[in-house]
Amino acid sequence: GQWLGSSCPVCNLTRRLCFSTYDVALVGGGIVGLATARELILRHPSLSFILLEKEKELAVHQSGHNSGVIHSGIYYTPGSLKARLCVRGATLAYEYCDKKGIPYKRCGKLIVAVEQEEIPRLKALYERGMKNNVRDLSIVGAKEIREREPYCRGIMALDSPYTGIVDWRLVALRYGKDFEEAGGTVVTGSEVSDISMAKESPAGSAEGMKYPISIRDKKGNEVQCRYVLTCGGLYSDRLSQISGCSREPRIVPFRGDYLVLKPEKHYLVRGNIYPVPDPRFPFLGVHFTPRMDGSVWLGPNAVLAFKREGYKVYDFNVRDFADALSFRGPAGVRAQALDRDGNLVDDFVFDGGVGEVGSRVLHVRNAPSPAATSSLAIGEMIADEVESRFAL
Repeated sequence: GQWLGSSCPVCNLTRRLCFSTYDVALVGGGIVGLATARELILRHPSLSFILLEKEKELAVHQSGHNSGVIHSGIYYTPGSLKARLCVRGATLAYEYCDKKGIPYKRCGKLIVAVEQEEIPRLKALYERGMKNNVRDLSIVGAKEIREREPYCRGIMALDSPYTGIVDWRLVALRYGKDFEEAGGTVVTGSEVSDISMAKESPAGSAEGMKYPISIRDKKGNEVQCRYVLTCGGLYSDRLSQISGCSREPRIVPFRGDYLVLKPEKHYLVRGNIYPVPDPRFPFLGVHFTPRMDGSVWLGPNAVLAFKREGYKVYDFNVRDFADALSFRGPAGVRAQALDRDGNLVDDFVFDGGVGEVGSRVLHVRNAPSPAATSSLAIGEMIADEVESRFAL
């Protein structure tokens, strides 16, 4: 693939893509797309890779709008992809941050029972965490709770000292830097509008249809490639649709709002403090989370968002709202893929298609929380999937 920069006689603009060819094009510059791009180029340095991101910068959506926790893997069903990827991902994340000098704090987490009826659920969580090989888990009593969190009261808690906090956007941007340093091309401000069969090979190419897939963006730029991987997050269903693949599972956006503790109250919280999960609600409940900047967040709630990138309370987009409302789904659930019957899709979904285009495209349809913690492990898994599907 050739990069056409300021000397390009055609467009005469800097950092603008004209016509270029690559072995693999990735769509989506969030933490999952960047981790995967990094993994693929490190495994296949002789291939050419391009990553297209619709925003002006990388990692501006879910990768930069999350609680910043490095999860240890307690909650997830033993044996599930979520559990395995989270436990491996946390180990890889700490090693990566150490290697790259990215600051983090291993501040720990307490899951606190305040009523007797919560104790069996807390003990079941401990068993689940042990089955998932979570490091250093223990059950502590009221006295130890006070020693760790002087302003927290509970009768029993699950103590997870391996849980930490980090700025995941910083991590994601570093993945992008690794990708570029290894020879990958990153193009921002490129919103993909069409993925289809190329009409012809690049001018002067004697190789026939070596790059049969054409990706166009809304500015009219075109990239031709052999294979496409999309990691579109909130837009994964629409990216699948424009490539002629299935629209299911659909994405229904829910917003989680956080409250921020007043600075003079920061002393009240040292580490992450979570409630014992209530089985009636499939999300983790309102919790205290310290941040790398010293602030403390309380949240999140989960409310239907009227826009896919609606971080403000009144952000509204008619199409996104109609998409959400035209879909029958359970109430009070965080951002989530739903299947045709309105059921939660709890694990990862990979999806290609059939025919000339579909057989050369892989869509990452659902990368649920804790995707940031798991990102390096997810990158490995997606790279395996790309290698086996496309015989790289």
